[in-house]
Amino acid sequence: MTQLLLRPFAILMICSLAGAVQAAGNPEAGKTKFATCAGCHAIPGYTNAYPTYHVPRLGGQKAEYIVVALKAYQAGEREHSTMHANAFQLSEQDMQDIAAYLASFESAAAPYPVQGNVAAGKAKNATCIACHGEDGNGNAPIYPRLAGQYEDYLRTALQNYQSGKRKNAIMSGMANPLSKQDIADLAAYYASQPKGLVTVQQE
Repeated sequence: MTQLLLRPFAILMICSLAGAVQAAGNPEAGKTKFATCAGCHAIPGYTNAYPTYHVPRLGGQKAEYIVVALKAYQAGEREHSTMHANAFQLSEQDMQDIAAYLASFESAAAPYPVQGNVAAGKAKNATCIACHGEDGNGNAPIYPRLAGQYEDYLRTALQNYQSGKRKNAIMSGMANPLSKQDIADLAAYYASQPKGLVTVQQE
């Protein structure tokens, strides 16, 4: 019982410490370096071949989180052959620049339509709030914004944390107890939130 009571406190402490992380990228340099990413991430509605799910929206994502994600692909902590190949060659400065560019995009003005049960997802998001915020726009810099992300991408991410394809002790612990319906409901809720992520649109 004591462990259950301490768990939310521990999560809050981790999130508070994360706030000290700072990104030091150049958005203009990042725009140029993002060119190799644009073939997937700058096309609205573009999908991963197999398994099929939408390639995530990155416009407006937190810079610090982008760096964390790219390093995870570099290290093989996230399984995705194309992302590993693209991230493997990036320097620390490359990642910081790309992250700064992506973070410079403004949020969507209105929520995107979803297929799942938004109300059910809202009722189940209590353990997600500490790091991701009630509406998916939390303040902890190394944890991603979820608001406005593609619904099927969020489902896939949670399933990958359950299976170990994504290696993250905190997220695996959070995802493991979730049922298939829980995952669908949570994905629908966060995907439906306004002021969310956008597809990168380059000039």
